[in-house]
Amino acid sequence: MKAIIESMRPHQWIKNFFIFAALIFSQNIFNLSLVIKSVVAFCAFCLISSSLYVFNDLKDVEEDKLHPLKSKRPLASGRLKKSSAILLIIILSLLGFSSAVSLNRNFFAIVLVYFLLQMAYSIRLKHVVILDVFVIAAGFLIRVAAGGLAIEVSLSSWLLICTILLALFLALSKRRHELILLEDSASEHRPILEEYSPYLLDQMIAVVTASTVIAYCLYTISEETVIKFGTTKLIYTVPFVLYGIFRYLYLIHQKSEGGSPESLIIKDRPLLIDIFLWILSAFFVLYFGAK
Repeated sequence: MKAIIESMRPHQWIKNFFIFAALIFSQNIFNLSLVIKSVVAFCAFCLISSSLYVFNDLKDVEEDKLHPLKSKRPLASGRLKKSSAILLIIILSLLGFSSAVSLNRNFFAIVLVYFLLQMAYSIRLKHVVILDVFVIAAGFLIRVAAGGLAIEVSLSSWLLICTILLALFLALSKRRHELILLEDSASEHRPILEEYSPYLLDQMIAVVTASTVIAYCLYTISEETVIKFGTTKLIYTVPFVLYGIFRYLYLIHQKSEGGSPESLIIKDRPLLIDIFLWILSAFFVLYFGAK
């Protein structure tokens, strides 16, 4: 049972909190029925994403055995049988899609798109340079869009732009960490890493970092945002975004972190505090900051 739970990677469920972005930014956090729908959507994505993690581990079991960290995973270490992994994939997928169907057809459709896209990534797309990081980023974008479909609210284009840029930042940082960690054996574990270099990734990271900050700043002061929320005070949340990005860059370059964004956010106290303060400040601006 311990191996099964570990294979489901519950620590990575933190990514699925992106689903709640639609609930928060549509100012429906106090609408109980929509909160319940968002929670169901979150659970559906947790089940589906876990099934995909197990599938990915099953497919890459031989490569993972060569990795200094991934070799400790249940399948790679032999603590979980392949037959058990296949059964787990089926059960988790059925439970996830059943939860999705219980909400509405549009939500089910986007969950299916996410599932097929991630399957394609595990089978082929992760071996296509640049496209591989775009698929990872698309996973975050789909989560945000799915959150809107679950509660049937429209999403700001600014929110989607900020999400895809931030996701690209995290995905590129992850590739950089893998490249630095594995050094000369990088291409043996993940062939696509042969197409990258630290310099190339640093250039890409620089582009998306600047774009993310600019996009978020423009979002906070755009006419659409001001009219929707009835306030110009969202600009005061920008310092938290800046600090969070700078802190993450510091951890990438000075501490050689970034391989697991979800773990890094949890274990790095300054970054965790900054995210909490951003959420708190955004909450008060959105719900109590109207003119």
